[in-house]
Amino acid sequence: MSDTLTLSAETRDRVGKGASRALRREGRVPAVIYGDKKDPIGIHVDERALMKMLHTGHFMNSVVMIEGVDGKAIRTLPKDVALDVVTDRPVHVDFLRIGAHAKVHVNVPVVFADEDASPGLTIGGVLNVVRHELELVCDASSIPSEISISLKGLEVGDSVHISAVTLPKGVESAIDDRDFTIATVVAPSALKSEGAEAADAAAEVEATETAESDAETGDAEGEAKDGE
Repeated sequence: MSDTLTLSAETRDRVGKGASRALRREGRVPAVIYGDKKDPIGIHVDERALMKMLHTGHFMNSVVMIEGVDGKAIRTLPKDVALDVVTDRPVHVDFLRIGAHAKVHVNVPVVFADEDASPGLTIGGVLNVVRHELELVCDASSIPSEISISLKGLEVGDSVHISAVTLPKGVESAIDDRDFTIATVVAPSALKSEGAEAADAAAEVEATETAESDAETGDAEGEAKDGE
């Protein structure tokens, strides 16, 4: 399960672009906490601490306890991180306030196991990943850090669908109206080229045989007419 993260924050006295720019110059990132039928709270957090959490790779599917606001910790789930288009530094963060056992929507990364046990991959096939993350619904206290999917037994042309994935107890797919594809084992380009060349060769042989057959038929018809 994802670890619960802790992030210290301070409330914002001023809002607006000018105030936000001033905070960023001081190494702080403006943010907001909203949801749970309560008024939003403007806060700012330390950029270095935030960057460290972003680099974990599972910030967006972790519960983050915001400390230092109104003298108590607020349980949140990150919902959006706006990045500077040039520097990729965070410029704003949205946190959703949640209860201890609230049902939450999260995007959880997929990892693949047992590649050596996939006949399709061992002969040179390629794993084409359609979805790198799964949109899931689960209890806020039991958010998976990742979903492991076995590739055992997969041949070239086989696909992994959500119906074949065993999710942890209490975790469900947020997409429940279709059996979507997560990954497919496809033939490498070399195998595809060989297949195309074989098909072209077969077509050429068939065309030659047809031409020869037509020629023989034409000769026979000509001989019949001469006999008449």
